Amino acid sequence: MCTLLLYAVVFAGAAYIFRQIFVKGKRCKSQLNLTGKTVIVTGSNTGIGKTTAIDLAKRGARVILACRNEQRGLSALEEVKKATGSSQVVFMQLNLGSMKSVRSFAETFLKNESRLDILINNAGVYMQGRTSDGLGLMFGVNHIGHFLLTHLLLDRLKQCRPSRIVNVSSLGHNFGNIDFDCLTTHNALGLGTSFKEVFQYYCDSKLCNVLFTHELAKKLQGTPVTCYSLHPGAIKTEIWRNTSSLMQLAIASLMAFFFKNPVQGSQTTLHCALQQGIEHLSGRYFNNCTVRDVYPKAKDDVAAKRLWELSEKLTGLA
Repeated sequence: MCTLLLYAVVFAGAAYIFRQIFVKGKRCKSQLNLTGKTVIVTGSNTGIGKTTAIDLAKRGARVILACRNEQRGLSALEEVKKATGSSQVVFMQLNLGSMKSVRSFAETFLKNESRLDILINNAGVYMQGRTSDGLGLMFGVNHIGHFLLTHLLLDRLKQCRPSRIVNVSSLGHNFGNIDFDCLTTHNALGLGTSFKEVFQYYCDSKLCNVLFTHELAKKLQGTPVTCYSLHPGAIKTEIWRNTSSLMQLAIASLMAFFFKNPVQGSQTTLHCALQQGIEHLSGRYFNNCTVRDVYPKAKDDVAAKRLWELSEKLTGLA
């Protein structure tokens, strides 16, 4: 009994030290006041999107909660208002899996809002399926929806200088590969449904985020707009809610010790959105509030340009 107790104490102590060093992570140090600024955060009804929105609203920003589900979005709206005491928080419906919805959102936003200073492309899904436009769900939501949204709002961002675009990716992009033949033939990153295959397609979609940011930065040279991609950390969020019950059980066990909470997970997003002096790092990838080097495939000029051109074609921008 004493031996088991000793083991339990040692394990708890080791887990605490691990969390403090490797999980908790750095915090955004910016004290920037955002009064008079407008920010869009996609997927802000839950997880790191919501905690990001709360932080920005506390700084005085006008925050647009861009969410697919109206009921969950309105609930988050009340929660953010209550947490911040701000009346400058607005819900707008946005389904990134529908290009019609993305265009409608952009049209309404540009008609009703005079500014856009920060665009945070945070929303993401982890599941197979198809968008209403017939694209693979993770490719369509995690990349194409944000690609189109960014383009439709780019002129407004350029007008509100200086401005930023933040694309939430994942460390999983390191495991990603883009099968352009599959994309061209099936409008999807892959067709399999096994756990391994679905995880691969998620990583592929996160590589799309990093390559998009890399190419976007080149397109934005000479403008007052900068852009960044990032890994928020392994987060206790609801992105896994569409996985199997067995998968959710396994993840719940890991979350207890090795995952950040949403406040901790939002810090690198906030760093990229707010930290002054990183403008020369436009197009780069951040992790734990620090710029990081990426593997060659994540800064491949040929692949980034090819993805850009395919995305333009699929969204009708070409």
